[in-house]
Amino acid sequence: MKNVRVLMMALIAIPLLLASCQSKKQVVKDEKTAAPDSMEQATFLKMVNDNVTKTQFVTSKLKFTVEYGPQQISLTGNLKMKRDDVIRLQLMAFGFVEAGRIEFTKDYVLIMDRINKQYLKAPYSHVSFLRNSGINFYTLQALFWNELFVPGRQSVDQNALNKFTASMGEDEVVINLEEGKMNYSWLANQKTGRINMANISYRDQFKGNTQLNWDYKAFSNLGSKPFPSDMGVTLTMPEKEIKLGIKLTYLGNESEWETRTTVSDKYREVMVDEILRRFMAL
Repeated sequence: MKNVRVLMMALIAIPLLLASCQSKKQVVKDEKTAAPDSMEQATFLKMVNDNVTKTQFVTSKLKFTVEYGPQQISLTGNLKMKRDDVIRLQLMAFGFVEAGRIEFTKDYVLIMDRINKQYLKAPYSHVSFLRNSGINFYTLQALFWNELFVPGRQSVDQNALNKFTASMGEDEVVINLEEGKMNYSWLANQKTGRINMANISYRDQFKGNTQLNWDYKAFSNLGSKPFPSDMGVTLTMPEKEIKLGIKLTYLGNESEWETRTTVSDKYREVMVDEILRRFMAL
């Protein structure tokens, strides 16, 4: 059960720490890249944005792995998502007992630790660094669905696309967006417009640099478009690094499931500060 707790703490910490990001793996331009003309850039960005999977529901079995220092943990589970509404991860212990549940909705984050019967439920606005950076449900949805995003916005329309810049390489294109102190970068295939990597970064000269890197390693067909089925997530902080593996199998679009979890009054509520304090002490 200790391994389950460590995995839960790692998964909980990632969305809470998203707003402070940058380090050596950040997407950067090299000497071979060149800025395209405005028409070429606009055409390419539209192609990337049009790669969105239109299906409303995505469901899948999943395998979760986490590397944290010398610890390597693996769990199975389920992923259920409803477009513009909810992302739910159910983590199983021993293959059949639900150990934890993480539910991202448009309004709040819910984390349930079923082993210790405790939970955290917090609106995005109550987590100051998420609120200040504009990171919310739609940011996380875009990462899972392999899409561009603009912090604080539900979708990326033509006006939002004008905020991005693109630099052509030999085979890939670096897409960049700067919002205040935050930097958002994507690496996309030049021919298909498919995103291969996303990066959220922030440099802090006092507290050190932190970054989130989201790699898309493989895709499987879902309807008429490919959907990411093997993802690697790396959260690098000044003194800690967490690596997550997310592998999806049996992708489908099941719709007959409750989109909101009701918490039993037998569970004890814990606060965001307590979760982060426990994580940082691991």
